[in-house]
Amino acid sequence: MSLELLKIAESVAKAAGEHLMNRPATFTFTEKTSAVDFATQMDQQAEQIIVNQILASRPDDGIIAEEGAAKQSKSGITWVIDPLDGTVNYLYGLPGWNVSVAAKDKSGVVAGVVFAPSIDGFWSAFKGGGAFYNGQKIKCNDPIELDKALLATGFSYDLNLRINQGDTMAKLLPKIRDLRRNGAAAVDLCYVAMGALDGYFEASLKEWDHAAGGLIATEAGAIVSGPAGGAPNSQLVICAGPALHAQLLPLI
Repeated sequence: MSLELLKIAESVAKAAGEHLMNRPATFTFTEKTSAVDFATQMDQQAEQIIVNQILASRPDDGIIAEEGAAKQSKSGITWVIDPLDGTVNYLYGLPGWNVSVAAKDKSGVVAGVVFAPSIDGFWSAFKGGGAFYNGQKIKCNDPIELDKALLATGFSYDLNLRINQGDTMAKLLPKIRDLRRNGAAAVDLCYVAMGALDGYFEASLKEWDHAAGGLIATEAGAIVSGPAGGAPNSQLVICAGPALHAQLLPLI
């Protein structure tokens, strides 16, 4: 079942990614939580492509998607979709934006794909089957000491939380190799999975931000704590190999 779901995820992510590569000359904006938190017509079009294709083959499945598509599951499978993760990157013509598609059952996420066509990146995993980047099996960096760690993070749209995040950065920067802010949560999780980053952390992520990337990182040997790791009351996701994860927990 997980392999079947993975094949569907791969197909719909590629279809949406190909559509998004036709970047328009002008954008229409839908404001969400603030003026800097928005969706474009391309977010919405990509979501419609994904949802339509999934329900055409699996009409009893449920849907949870960032731009509002929602459907209760009758089959026990629910799809968790971010049709355009990294909308600001996409708007500015920066790389790393992606399509994130995951399928979950009552036990958690069982299949996931992250497709970032602007950087020719395609990550995938199904539960118990390992993680892959462009068809090659991947694993996270471990062990890594904190002072040698290259980390990534993202920042909340909430001003008060941003202030707290700034304080965390100030404490952390003297202790690590360096920090990156790439602008797309799903790809950051996948970068940890393949060893392009040593660790990643971010507060206030939504389920669609981490569902696919969290599974891919876990299948590559990383520990993912917070909502993506099954702790529903936590708003902070921390992803790293086991040795580094243990060092990051008390600091973040």
